[in-house]
Amino acid sequence: MTVLIVGGGVGGLTLALSLHERGIPCRVFEAASEVKPLGVGINTLPHAIRELAALGLLPALDAVAVRTRELRYLNRFGQEIWVEPRGTWAGHEVPQFSIHRGHLHAVLWQAALERLGPEALVTGARLAGFEQDGSGVTARFADGRSARGEVLVGADGIHSVLRATLHPEDGGIRWNGIQMWRGAIDWPEFEGGDTMIVAGDMTEKLVLYPIAAGSTPGTRLTNWVVCAQIGDATKPPPRREDWSRPGRIEEVLPHVARFRIPFLDVEALVRATPEFWEYPMCDRDPLPWWTQGRVTLLGDAAHPMYPVGSNGASQAVLDARCLAGLLAGPDPVAALAAYEADRLPKTAEIVRSNRKGGPERVVDVVSERAPDGFARLEDVIAREELAAIAGGYARMAGFAAPR
Repeated sequence: MTVLIVGGGVGGLTLALSLHERGIPCRVFEAASEVKPLGVGINTLPHAIRELAALGLLPALDAVAVRTRELRYLNRFGQEIWVEPRGTWAGHEVPQFSIHRGHLHAVLWQAALERLGPEALVTGARLAGFEQDGSGVTARFADGRSARGEVLVGADGIHSVLRATLHPEDGGIRWNGIQMWRGAIDWPEFEGGDTMIVAGDMTEKLVLYPIAAGSTPGTRLTNWVVCAQIGDATKPPPRREDWSRPGRIEEVLPHVARFRIPFLDVEALVRATPEFWEYPMCDRDPLPWWTQGRVTLLGDAAHPMYPVGSNGASQAVLDARCLAGLLAGPDPVAALAAYEADRLPKTAEIVRSNRKGGPERVVDVVSERAPDGFARLEDVIAREELAAIAGGYARMAGFAAPR
């Protein structure tokens, strides 16, 4: 059996490595003609890191990432709302990693090159369509090439060609009206150099975390995200051509000015960043099904979600490991059906939860009740209510701490 994987991102490469581990031949077809270290910081949660560690990737990830020790939720005045340990500090056997997406992708790509060989990684291959019959699937690419296999997996992201082919009726990308500005720069480390900060609320939010060692002692490559409600959620998202375009300092600074973080000069951090990017915060409605015979979807192609709760890349890893394990059985069609039955309801629930703020609802609730700050947090919200929000999301998404 040969598996054809459309998309060489985190999910597609994890699937390829997992299939190789099980002795299942596969090929990855990536639309980009050149693989570059794109993106900025992301977090990968312990349930996903456990799977990547099983692939022998923990040392390579450790070398380029930061083991996140703590997550702090603050209001925009820097007052502490909720603090929780993360990764091994929370009792997990493996860490939570804060990492540059390009570094994570490079670790996966290099491992795939070494284990599968360069002939299994095909670049410049944009899917144009497919045909399937009782024995297999033929994928057709825009440049006239084709490939034949027993299974076709679409791991081609939020703009998935395969998803559009399977679901021409799909309502398309949904924008919630929030724009994100994202950048990373070497900066003096704060709060131990391994702490993640989420401050503000759903209409204006600041996220900060280190993602790698800095170029000089005492510094970290520090990822920052500023989110602000700038549009009407009932309107279409910005044109795709305007996604991931260079940000403009004059647009982000008015939002930055609303934050007072006692241990960090956020405005100085943003002003010093030579280049940063803007993205609309988008997802898609959960699909009723992913699979048609020998064809299925994975990762953002199947379930793109708002970037709250640090779950997008992690869920793609979990998809890949689940699917590879099931494809080790004798019947690929039954394997795809079982994969969908397992993963679709779980990820759909996360998509819906993220629309409500996910675990970051702890800051939303406090902001609603105490928009000008508070003298005593317990007069605003009970600790039990905060724990229920944060802990409930962790249990639902599958990364609740063992203690």
